[in-house]
Amino acid sequence: MSHSEWAESQLAEMELLCSMFPTQEELEITDQLALAELREYVEGSTPTPPPSRPQFLIKHRMDTAMNVTAVTLSCTYPSDYPSVLPEITVRCADLSRAQQTQLHADLNAYLIEHCRGEVCVLSAVEWVKDNSNLYINKSSSAAPVLKKESAEVFSRLWIYSHHIYNKAKRKNIVEWSKELQLSGFSMPGKPGVVCVEGPQTACEEFWSRVKVLTWKKIMIRHREDIPLDSATAETTDSLRKFSGFEEAAFDPHGNRGNHMDLGQLYHFLHERGCCDVFQIYFGIEGR
Repeated sequence: MSHSEWAESQLAEMELLCSMFPTQEELEITDQLALAELREYVEGSTPTPPPSRPQFLIKHRMDTAMNVTAVTLSCTYPSDYPSVLPEITVRCADLSRAQQTQLHADLNAYLIEHCRGEVCVLSAVEWVKDNSNLYINKSSSAAPVLKKESAEVFSRLWIYSHHIYNKAKRKNIVEWSKELQLSGFSMPGKPGVVCVEGPQTACEEFWSRVKVLTWKKIMIRHREDIPLDSATAETTDSLRKFSGFEEAAFDPHGNRGNHMDLGQLYHFLHERGCCDVFQIYFGIEGR
């Protein structure tokens, strides 16, 4: 699909969601400017794809054995959605962190199996409605009851931040990656780039920690999710493009030394077989 086809699919789905969830109590568009820019691009008012991504919340209330529980889906479109999955986070006060991580992993596995290459937010909403009560604690010792065992999935998250300067955040990124046995790299400065790869549950846990820190802007720009098939020789380690996790700097320059040489970043990615993501990040082809 082309940029224009991605944008048309995104706008069509947004308009459908707005018709199905007409009130702000059901659907809250948290970045109205991004939606306006998307519409202008689809309608031909601007020739270049919009730099920002539509973000929105879908809220619903569900009956559980104990009470009525509020569940919110926080959704962000990557630029190349629906060729890749959207970023979806499920929030529920009755879910423990472990249950939330498991729910995210099972939801993504379902979307990969049934919705790859198609708009899928409504499918995600229906899956959460049908399954979220299985993950919610019925007591302090209750474990989530799963409909079926989820296939293991290898994930690679490409995270974009407006900037990464803070030393504590940079330290957290490195330490959390190593704690969760994720490989990849982080590039501090402006913009900031982070890539983590490994088991999907570990990637989701990493993202759940990073995104709640204070940022001017942070998002998953692109993600790759690959089910591990027992019939093939593919394993988590065989799919890794990075041997470990490192903080990488590429000839820092500028008044504050906070800008990196993007040409060196491109070659760094090229050497690891993932230079295609450069255009996703910056909208231009590297060389």
